[in-house]
Amino acid sequence: MTDLQDASRFLGNAAMALRAAHVRTGTDHYAGIAAELKGLAERVRQLEDEARSKMHDLHSTDPERFARCRDGHEPWPGEIPAGFIPRHTCKDECLYHDRGVVEALMQCTCGQPPCRACEIGGKL
Repeated sequence: MTDLQDASRFLGNAAMALRAAHVRTGTDHYAGIAAELKGLAERVRQLEDEARSKMHDLHSTDPERFARCRDGHEPWPGEIPAGFIPRHTCKDECLYHDRGVVEALMQCTCGQPPCRACEIGGKL
């Protein structure tokens, strides 16, 4: 999802830059490429909307898996499992001890074992 957001933003920025080049130079070639990029950005936004919908569906049908994916413990549905690298969680701050959020006492993460990413990478 983040990759699609980045792609949409980058395409939009490129289209704006080419439109600005067209305004400064009057060269129609820039305007044509900007229009092509605008069309691509719209297609990528559609893909982003589809991905967002799938995330909402996962959240409503399997909230535990959604949490595991969100927290970087397993890949999102549709991602290639072979290329998945767990997110390092061992350096996450504890809301209670590091941030002083009193209500988070029961969510203390200080005593948790090393994260899965460290286990896989052999950094124990």
